[in-house]
This record gives sequence, structure tokens and C-alpha cells, in this order.
Amino acid sequence: MAGTGGRSWRDLLAGRARKRKSPFGSGVELQEAALRLLDHHQNLTDLLLEVADSAKPGVQDGTEPLGVSSESLIVSVLQGQASKLGVPTAALAAQTTITNLERICRAPASPSPVPLLSLDQRERLSCLLQTVKDLLANNVFCRSLFCQELWKMKEPPVLEVVWHLHRGGITGLAELLERGPAGPVVVEWLCSGLCGLCQQAGNVPSGDTELAQHLLSDFAIVLLQNGFEQPLELGRKGEFQKVPYICRAVLQRMLAWVLDAVGKEKQEDVSTVQAVKFWLNVFNVSVYGHVAHPESVQQFFRHTLTEVLTYNPVLKVSDAIQKQKEWSFTRTSSLLTALYRKLLVAFSAKETICQLQQVLETHEVNWQHVLSCVSTLVVCQAEAEQLFKDLLSHLLLKAFGNYDMENMITAFLIARQAALEGPAVFMPYPEWFKASFGNAGGHHGSSKKALVFLFEFLSELVPFEAAPYLKVHIMYPPFVPARHRSLLLEYITLAKTRLADLRVAIEDMGLYEDLSATDEAVQPQGQALRDVEKALQIFENTRKIPTSVIEASIFRRPYYISWFLPALLRPRVLPKTPDAHMAFIDSLKRADKIPSNLYSTYLQACHAMKEKRLQDDSKAEPSHSKEPVEQLKAELAELRTLVVDQAQWEDVPAQIAVISDRLRGVLGDSSAENEAAPLNSPIPAPRLDPCQQSVVDLLLTSFCQTLIAASSFNPPDRQGPCLSLLVKMMCGHRNLLPALLARLCQLIYHQGPSLTDAHILGLAAFVIHLSECRALIPGVEAHFGVSQLAPEKALSISEYWTCLLLCRTEESFAFCMRFCTAAATYVMCKFSSCSHEDFCALIPPGLVKKLQHLVPRLSLEARGVLCEEDKTALPWSSLSCPSLNYRRASLCLWKQARFQGLLKEKAFQLSFREWLLMELEVCPDKDILSASERQDFHYWAIYQHYLPAPSAAGGCDGDLEKASAVIISALLDSSHRLDLGGCGRSKVSLSPEILCRLQELVLVLGCRRKLLPSCSAAQRHFLFEILQGRLRDRKHGSALGEQLWRQQELLLHRRILVGLPAAALITTCQKGRKTVLDCEDFFGFVNTELKNVCSRGYSLSYDITAHFFRGLLNASLDCEEAAEGVNDALTACQTKCPLVLLSAALWWPRLEPVLCSQWKRLFGTPLAEELDRLRGWQSSGTRFLSSGAVFPLSGPPWLSAAFLHSAILQQSRHGRGREALQRLGTDAEQVLVSLLFFSLLDLISAKIAPKEGVDFQTSLEWSMEILQCLEEKGTSWPLLFHSAERGPGTYRVLRGAASARHIRLLPFAFYSLTPRLPRELLRRDPPFLCTALDLYLQLLRLFVEGEVLPQSDRDPTEHDPLEVISLARRFLLGALPLCPAHSFGNIQQLLASCEELDPELGATLLHFSQPAVAIELEEELELF
Repeated sequence: MAGTGGRSWRDLLAGRARKRKSPFGSGVELQEAALRLLDHHQNLTDLLLEVADSAKPGVQDGTEPLGVSSESLIVSVLQGQASKLGVPTAALAAQTTITNLERICRAPASPSPVPLLSLDQRERLSCLLQTVKDLLANNVFCRSLFCQELWKMKEPPVLEVVWHLHRGGITGLAELLERGPAGPVVVEWLCSGLCGLCQQAGNVPSGDTELAQHLLSDFAIVLLQNGFEQPLELGRKGEFQKVPYICRAVLQRMLAWVLDAVGKEKQEDVSTVQAVKFWLNVFNVSVYGHVAHPESVQQFFRHTLTEVLTYNPVLKVSDAIQKQKEWSFTRTSSLLTALYRKLLVAFSAKETICQLQQVLETHEVNWQHVLSCVSTLVVCQAEAEQLFKDLLSHLLLKAFGNYDMENMITAFLIARQAALEGPAVFMPYPEWFKASFGNAGGHHGSSKKALVFLFEFLSELVPFEAAPYLKVHIMYPPFVPARHRSLLLEYITLAKTRLADLRVAIEDMGLYEDLSATDEAVQPQGQALRDVEKALQIFENTRKIPTSVIEASIFRRPYYISWFLPALLRPRVLPKTPDAHMAFIDSLKRADKIPSNLYSTYLQACHAMKEKRLQDDSKAEPSHSKEPVEQLKAELAELRTLVVDQAQWEDVPAQIAVISDRLRGVLGDSSAENEAAPLNSPIPAPRLDPCQQSVVDLLLTSFCQTLIAASSFNPPDRQGPCLSLLVKMMCGHRNLLPALLARLCQLIYHQGPSLTDAHILGLAAFVIHLSECRALIPGVEAHFGVSQLAPEKALSISEYWTCLLLCRTEESFAFCMRFCTAAATYVMCKFSSCSHEDFCALIPPGLVKKLQHLVPRLSLEARGVLCEEDKTALPWSSLSCPSLNYRRASLCLWKQARFQGLLKEKAFQLSFREWLLMELEVCPDKDILSASERQDFHYWAIYQHYLPAPSAAGGCDGDLEKASAVIISALLDSSHRLDLGGCGRSKVSLSPEILCRLQELVLVLGCRRKLLPSCSAAQRHFLFEILQGRLRDRKHGSALGEQLWRQQELLLHRRILVGLPAAALITTCQKGRKTVLDCEDFFGFVNTELKNVCSRGYSLSYDITAHFFRGLLNASLDCEEAAEGVNDALTACQTKCPLVLLSAALWWPRLEPVLCSQWKRLFGTPLAEELDRLRGWQSSGTRFLSSGAVFPLSGPPWLSAAFLHSAILQQSRHGRGREALQRLGTDAEQVLVSLLFFSLLDLISAKIAPKEGVDFQTSLEWSMEILQCLEEKGTSWPLLFHSAERGPGTYRVLRGAASARHIRLLPFAFYSLTPRLPRELLRRDPPFLCTALDLYLQLLRLFVEGEVLPQSDRDPTEHDPLEVISLARRFLLGALPLCPAHSFGNIQQLLASCEELDPELGATLLHFSQPAVAIELEEELELF
């Protein structure tokens, strides 16, 4: 019950207790007082919404608990109120709960309740149900009365409320249904709610959708458990009488709702279809899991399937015969297909077909649903084909055993329906009909009665039959004994009459017509042309007249005379040398199969056509009646007719010329200029004019259609030169080539996986013919994006295809395999008669290399040595459609002896490096192989194939160092490729799997070195030799491009080094009898290369620093005295690679625990002396800053300064820095100079590497603090800015350790300090002017040479480069008058540069320097 201000009763009690100590002596007194208060101000409805805390009642501020809970108060109030009203407490609680439910379910925005509650309603309901659970626990709540009262509510209960009651254990759904009103009323309520739930589920937030799914699943479980309960469950649920009926009725009504929607799916709106799909989740077997009895689930699904098959059986058998083509799998309602597929999960294919058979035998069925089920089964279940054949045999056996028409029609309908789904899943109908009735062993051959029964049945079908089925029955009639032939003739007469009604003449039926097709029949003219082509193909192969033609000339003479011979004897210009067409005609003439008058007419027409051709050629006037594109289209179609007729091949060149003229009319004349200029091809976004695209599409479509048409009759090697001539003509149109390549880029690179089989086959052949015409195609500049640093070299057309065929994902792997297999198969079939040299020149090497990568990758069989190469001809018919099974097709190609011979040619061998680059293109998370399969493939390729292979075959000769070098080079080259972004991979990332293989090789090499008795100290470390070799052999491009490439290359070098075993950075050598650590190569690589990618300028990154030290400790295991080896190496660092120690100083807080732990783990002895000394310097610096201790000046000053600088950065004590600097003493000048140098480099880093976290202003102020301290001590610091050769030892070390870019930018740091420098410095330090002038000139040169000067990211105007230059100039112009005369003594060598870069400053400098020149002259005279 809510108190004042909306506070709950519990809050009031607790708050009151906190304010003062309770005046009541005990909890009983408090409870009595509370009851008296509630008796005067009570609201039972609100009271039930109060929920007690789970903690024990009482107050939280230390006062004594009173032992009173809100639950006990609610119970007491209910009991008191019930006593007054004279009703049972449980009844009052139930009634009050109902009142609350009515209030909660009354949605303010909706006049009628909806299945799902709002968030506020759900929260209030949760409070109420918690209270009800407490009342149940105290036995003051009556379930039965609650159920009765629930059904008396003004509005029926909301589904979600019922679900919460069921889920919370307050009252189950079954109990609620049992105690409801009459069954039909409850069924109507529940069905309405479930339909509303499905409708609402698609329009609610995702959280509510999940809730709706849970709600639907729980309701479905209850409906199934009670509607299909098992005998063992009947006793346990005997108290429910109405529930089974209600549950079955609800499931029945909902299924009817689904099936009604199926029948009207095209008319229904989207929301209704989505609602039905939501209800179909009830048929997910996973919903029931272990909750429902397996037999109940089976019974439910079996019952549902039966109901679907028998629902609304209004269609007659005659309707099914006429309409079943519309009920194939692809044309069936998606809702019905989805329902079938869910139901089929519960059964095996055999169980489903048995159920289907039982329904057909015992029920009147809905033929549309039955035949749709057949289609779904045969498409989705691989084993369904044989099971349906068995079923059909069983049906025919029963039909002829009992002379049962129903079984006969069922068998025919099922056979036809299954055949509709194509030969891939079921035998064509003609084959089934011949197999069932075409021989004496059929069921109809047992007796005359059986024969009469069959023909009576077929005769009854005739009025409803489609033409293709009638043709099958006529062309492949049932086997009939001679004495009963009249039965067959009667049926044929009846069938022909029906065909005549359908305006289809059986006499016009083709010799090779596909009778399994149920589409509209082909016109006789078209079918006759197909028959002629097929007959010619058979004649060409056998040199005999086909039997079908002989039979047609006798038994089907009308078709033979009226259609076949006119198609065969079409007038044409006869070739000089008789072709197969002419030979076929002559054979028929000699066999008296061509009437003499018809043959004479044919010869006369051919002669007339030849005369007409000559006249047309002399006139040569093109027709302009059509638009240019339409004319081109018509000529391409004419070319297609010439290609399929070998006799007209001699006309192909003339037709190609006509097409070229039409193409010129569309595109215009090609310019003769720049014929050899490279073609530009932007790969990511090829640009194509719409008009050009339409022309290119027309040409490509025509090429594909021509190829498919020609391949229907002849393999590629017998298709003539048409396609080669067509492509050659296209290449001759120079202005067509850019659009042609752009379109091919779109199709292959961007749309490849979505192309159909015909597209892939046509494009593959087109690519081969383009390669054949490679001499006519200039180079192609392939651009992969705007970020490309420099244009790639022009590629040949063969190399261009390799760029387009990338294998990264599962889809692209499948496409590349299909494309390359089709291309290689085509070229091997098309040019099978070519010499080996010509053949090798025709096939693009890139395609063969792709196959060498793909085939072993996807086929284990191709990884071994072929036991026997296939020397038979490549079967074009089986390989021209690779998608049927492209892996099998590619393996067949792989086994070909000619293909294997091709792999032995140097140009076609896939080298180890090329294989690695292809493998590094793969996106691992989208690969067609799993991680384990990919690992197996890598092991095979590296260790079994390429490592032992000779270098002449692209292998490594068994040399591990060579293999490692190839892997490193491939990793680096792959990471430089700009198109790796397609996989979401960073450009500086490395493939972890290939890197693992490199780690293995390096480990093996390390073990091998340890086994060698000695090694030459002069031998270079192979890793650094490889890395520096790449930098040394780089072909230089633009300065900026070279700089960026080198920077990225070095970052990758660092990643590779860090990815290798740490000990690999260091080698061991024998010096005398001692084993010593050799770090020379690592030091050299750091000093020359790695230091230039240090973003801090004076420190390597932490990863490579830690890696070196870990490797140092690991490698010292090979030394007799590990500590001595480490000490010697670190001592050598001071002179040979100070940058390593400077890096250790910066990272020591992170590095120390790692190294100490490793040392203890490896040796268990005190830390090596040099490591301990590093730790001591760090501790000294920390103590110096924090406690005021004296800073020791042992060791090199630059190293002490580095640790002190690191401690300052760690403790951020710049504020107290001056005091600390003063305490350094008079002998610490070199430490101060080193600190200044590190601070200046930090100042530069703050600008060029802001991610390092260094603040520019802080570094500037700290630099000024150090400068002031140096000035006070009288230390000359400008020498820091001199070159390393001119400075003293400490300065030389510091500048030698800094990165080249930081050194170049020292002038910027210097002039960032000048505004705060004291003027007296100019007079006190004469060399200062020379240093300032030299640095100003360096700053100008940086700007002139295009160096990117540092600039603020947050405010571009802050420390603008030009502003810094102006500031430096003003400083010098103001300083010159203040400088003493002898300051100008050493500037003569700078005057020329100054006058060139800044004439005004040069003139001013010359003016002030002249007196100094005179003074020098006088001094020289005095000396002599």
C-alpha cells in the first residue's frame, strides 16, 4: 500500500524506524498498531502490490529489529477483512488478485487487450505475482477459485498474464483451461490470442520478440503434452477432462489458419505472412527438446502432416493432372514449403513416405498439398528418389493386383511430380514410363485383363492430359503382344485426337525432341533444325545415317518430308570441299531417302544463293533501315546461325567484317594515335559509360550464346575459327578495349561468385581468346585505389586476369576454381592439335598457377604423386559445366597428362613465393577450409612440396634459410599490398599462421647451429641479411613514396622480429674455448634502420626492446658463464649500440620485472652485474627525485641522464625539477646536456608522434629549466646542434642514437626555445651566432625540400611551420646588432647559402660582418 508521496508501506516502516527508536515493546505490539491503522485506511488492491525485501526485516542503522514483515501484515489484513466480510481469506485474496489483474491489463491506449503487456504493466504484474506467491506459501490463496474468477473478468485474460501465471507456478495453463467455460469458448479465446501474438511479434522491440518466442514455445509444449499425451501420462493427468479436446482443437484451428494463408499467400499482406511464419516456429523440433515425450512429438508431427495432406480436399484428380506443373518446389507457396521442411525434420525420408502412403490409402486428400509434399521430399531428401521408386512399384503392384484406378492415378501423379524437379533428383517421366510399361516384364504384361486395365486408365486420362505426356505415351508406347495390338491403336487414335484438339500434330514431333519437358512445345520448324543438327553430329561421328532418321523416313514420313528434309536442304553457298553436311545429304540421296525433284530444287537454290551473294558483294551497300545497335544485334544473330552449320564456316570471315562495320558505326572510328599507350583499369571502381556498357554486354552475350550453341553439337576443337575471329575483330577496335576490360573487371572481380554456369563458361572462353590476341592488346595499368603510392607497371593481358581472380573467401574460391577449370579445359580442348610451344603461348600462366594453388588446396587427392596420369582426351561435355561438381571437374583436369606436362614448364610453375602470396590473400575467417584443414594444407605445401623441391621447380632445395627468406619476403610484400583492406586486415599485420611456420623454421635453424662444432664469426646473421637486403635492393621511386615505403617496411621488419623466437636475434660464436654472444648484426640493424622508426627519437619501442633482452638471456644459456656473456654484451652496447641501453632506461619500470623473473627462472642466481647496474641507475634516479639523495655519476653520463629522464617522466616532477637540477653539482654538466637533448627530442615527438603522450608545452618548459641551469653553470650547450662528427664524445653518442628525422628537426626545437633565451647569451658565447645561423639555414632547407614540419593537431595555427621560420628570422635580425664583432669570424662559409635562401638576412649579415673582417686582417698583419 502506498503511503504519503507514493512511498511504500515498507519504506514508511523503515524510515520511521530510522528517525527514532520504536516506542513499541515488541513486534506484536507494532503489528497490532499497524492493523488498527490499516483498518481505518486500507486499500486491499494496492496492498497486494507491496512486495517484501528478500532480506530479513528490520532497520539498517543499528536499531533493534522489530520482526515485522510486509507479508505478515498483508496476511493479517486479509484475514481481518475476510473475518469482517464473513468470507474465506483465500477467496478474498483470489478476488483481490483478479481486481488487480483487471487494472493491470486495462491498457490506456488500447480499448481491447493485446497479447503482450507494456513494460509498466509487466513491472506491476511482477509485483503482484510475487505477493501471490507469498500468499500461496502462507496457504491463504485458493487456486481453483482464482481460476474460476479469472474467467469471470470483463475482458478475457491476456496471453502474457496467463503465461506468467503458468511460468510462475501459480496456476498452470492446463488447470486454467480445465476450469474455464465451455470448450469452444476457450478454444476461440486461445486461438484469437495466439493469432494476435503472432501478429504483434513482428512489430515489437527485439526483447519483446524474444519474449513472444518463449511464450509461444511454452504454450506449444503445453498444447502438445496435453493434446497428444501418452498412455503413461493419462493417469497422472486424469483430473483434466476438457484439456485434451481444447489443446487438439487449438492446434487444429491454428493449422487451418496457416493453410488458409497458404492458399491466399499472394493476396495476403506482408504482416499476415510474417505472422504465419512466426507460428511455424511451433514446428521446430528443438522447441520440445527433452521436455515433451518423444512419442508425443512424433504423434503431433504425424497428425499435422496428415491434416495438411487432407486439408480442404476440393481438387479432383482431373484438376491435379492439369495443374500439377504449378505445384513444383519452386512454385509452391513459401509458407507451405517451410512447413513441410520443418515437419520432415521429425522423420526419416522412409517414415515420411510411409506416412504419405498411409494417408493416400485411407483419406481423401488435397492433391495440391500432396504433390507439393512430393516435390519437397524429392528435392530436400537425397534418399527420397529410391524410396519413391519403391513406392511407385508398390502402387503399381497393388493397382494391377486389384485393378484399382486410385492406386494407378496416385502412381502417375507422383511419378510426374517427382520428374518435374529435374533429372538431378528424379528420373524423367519418359524413362519411368518406359521402365514401367515398355517391356514384357511389366505389371501390365501378365494378362489381357491387366492390359485392358492399363489402356482404360490411359484413355480416361486423355481428356485432361497435356501434350508432352501424350507424346511420351505415343512415342514410347507400352509393350503389347501382337494379338492385342488393337488396344494400343485405339489409344493412339484417341491420343492423336486430343493432340489435334490441342493443335499439336504428332506427325510434327521431332526425332530428338525432349519429351521430359513440360513447357510449351517447340514449333516444328525449330525442332526440325535441332533434329538436323543432332543427326549431323551423329553422322559426323559414325559416318552412318542415324537409325532415327531411317525410321522417320518410313514410319513418320509426313514429318520427314514436310519438316526434316526442308530443314536439312536449306539453300546455302556450297563449299568447294564437301563438308559433313554435304556428305550426309549425299548418303541420304544414295539411299533413296531424298526425292529427286526436292534434291534438284535444293541444288538450284544453292546456285542462286551463290549468284546473289556475288551481286550483293559487288554492291556492298549496307542497310540503314535499322538503328546501329539493332543492326549490330541482327548481324551477331546471323553469325550464330553460321557457326552451328559447318558448311557455312567459309562465310564467317565475311560476316565478321560486316559486324566490324556495324560496330564502327556504333563506336565511331578508332584513333590511330597512341595505339601502344597502356590501358587504364581502375580495379575497385571500373568506370563504364552506359552506352558503351550496352554494346559490350551485347558482344559478350552474343559470344556466350554462340559458344553454347556451338558446344551443343561439337566440342571446341571442331567449332571452327569463328570465335577466334570475333574476338580478334573486337581487339582491332582500340576504342572498345577500355570498356571491354572495365566490364570484364566488373563481372570477374566484383560479380564473379554470382555468375551462372553459362556466364562462367562463356567468360572463361572469352578470356582465352583475348589471350590468343594478346599481340593486339596494349599493356594494362591496373590501379587498386587512390592510396596507391605509384602506378603499377603495365601488365600484359594474361597478367591482368591474375589480378582479377582473387581467392579470399569461400565464394571467391568456388568461383576461381570454376573459372580457371573452365578456361583450362576450354583451351586444352580448343587447341588440342596445336604444337606444345603454340599451346603454351595460348594459355595464360596465371590461370594455371591459380589451379596449382586451388586444386591441391581443395582436394587431398591432388596433393600426392599421381600414380597414373590420364592420357585420354579431356571430356568437354562433362567439364563444360564445372558447377555440377567443380572439384571433381578440376581433379579430372589435374590428372590429364597434358596438363601435368604443362606444370613442368618453367613459365607455368607456381613458385614457393607465388604460393605464399596467394595464400596470404585468404581471409582466414571466410576461408573455404577450416583452421585445421588449412594448417594441414600449409604443412603439406611447405614441408612436403616446396621445401624439398629443387629451385628450378620453384622450391627451396631443402635449404631452410632459403625457405625462411622466401616466407619473410612474401609476408612483407603481402602486407604492402593495398588491396588487403578487403579482408579487414591492417596493412602492417602479418598472417599468424604463416608466421608460425616461419617460427618453426627459425627454431630448426637455431638447433642446427648449436649442433655445429663452430661457426665463423664473420658470417652474417641470415635474418638481418634478408631484411637489409630488401632495403638495399629497393628500386627508388619518388622521395615521399620511398620514405613512406621504407617506414612501413621497417615497422613490418620489427613485427617479424618480435614474432620470431627471442633467441633468434642473437647468435653464439666460439672465441677460443669460450662461447660468446654475438649481437653485432642486431646492433648494426638497430643503428642503421630500426632507430629511424623510433617515434620517441631516442628509444626503440617496448616490444623490440623487451624481445632483445629476453633473447639475450635465453641465448646466454649456451655460454659457459651466462652472467659473463650478458655482461659482455651489455658492455658492448655502450659503444656499439647505445640506443638499446637508452631504450632500456625509458622502459625499465616495465622491463625490470620481466627480466628479473626470467633470470630467476633460468638461472636462480643473483642478477648479472650489468643488469643489476641498470637497475641501480633506475633506483638512484628515483631516489634522487623523491628523497633528495645524491645522484651518483658512475658510468657514461648519457646513460645516467637517460635513467634520470625516465624517472622524471614517470614521476612527472617537472615542477620541482629546477631544485633537483641544482643538486646535480658542478661535475654533472654532461648529464645536464644529455637531459637537454632528451627533452628536445621529446619536444619534437610531441609534434610528430602525439600518440606517445608527450606534452609539447611541458617539454618546452622543462627544456628551458635545463638551459637556465646550464647557463648558470657556464656550460656550452649549442654543440648539441652540431653534426656528430664535430661534437665531443657525449654529443656524438647522443646524436648517433637519435632517429634521422628527429635530428633533421632539431632546428625546429632550437627555434622553439629562442624567444625565451637571454640576450646576453649572444655576447657571452660567440660561437652561438654561427650555430643559430646554421640551424636557420637548415630550417629553410627543410621547408624548401618539402619536409613535413611539425604542426599542432588541435590548433593548426599554433607553432605553424611558417610562423616558426618567421620567428627564427626575427630573432636573427634582432640578434645581429647585439653580437660582438668577433662573433662574425666563423660565418663566412654560411654567407653564400644565406644570400641564396634569404637575401635580406644575407645582406644584413654581410653588413655587420665587414668590421670583423677588417679586424681579422689587422690581427693577421700584426702577427707578421
